[in-house]
Amino acid sequence: MGLFRRRASRADIDNGTKAAPPDPRTPWPAQPVPSDVETAAAKFWEGWFELLPVVNAALGDREPHRVEHDLCVLVEALHPRLHFSLERGRQAIYALVVTGQEDPELRPFTDAWKAAAPPDDAIWEHHDSVPPVPDPTEVTVNLGDHRISLADVRVVAQVDEDVVDVAVYHPALADLEPAARTTMTFLPLDATLGERVAAERLRRVETAETEPEGTISLLQLRDLVRGLNGQEDETVGTSG
Repeated sequence: MGLFRRRASRADIDNGTKAAPPDPRTPWPAQPVPSDVETAAAKFWEGWFELLPVVNAALGDREPHRVEHDLCVLVEALHPRLHFSLERGRQAIYALVVTGQEDPELRPFTDAWKAAAPPDDAIWEHHDSVPPVPDPTEVTVNLGDHRISLADVRVVAQVDEDVVDVAVYHPALADLEPAARTTMTFLPLDATLGERVAAERLRRVETAETEPEGTISLLQLRDLVRGLNGQEDETVGTSG
């Protein structure tokens, strides 16, 4: 799915290498937030175009880590709480994603960033939220020693007017640490629906420890959410 995905933060990088954990007794200094979002967005794109030849070379060599530090610094200057990723593009070869994870306080920054973005071309496309992947069932996530195929994810979905409550099941979830289990509960939903639609349409999200009855696949969930039209509260699913 992603070439890499990081939160933009200097808290764990130092000149491109991982720094020692900060002393917990010393608060990490607050990073400045630009007061002029349009100017900050313009500066981002100036920096992006300066860095772009290096980014293209790193991706061409399949070594995206070479530009991770520079991109962290660039995105953090736009806003320290933004996240970014380099993804496989849907129409272009690559996609640059800068997202506030649907935090309304960050929306002015991602809106300004997107408004100032160059037109998409054959090489790069630009997204202000994580887009859905074309087919989540073809995605395999490497998480520590676990290889988790999203094709094996099953979901129970309960529709209430224009929102959906879901419980997510995968056989490997029970073997994961709590943080990884949470990640693998939400990641399939973002991959299936896209970050923005998932935030707008999913109300409650739970992890199912055992496979419930009446589950559906991720592709069936996508069809369900896209087809919402204010139907009555009902549990939607098929056996198996």
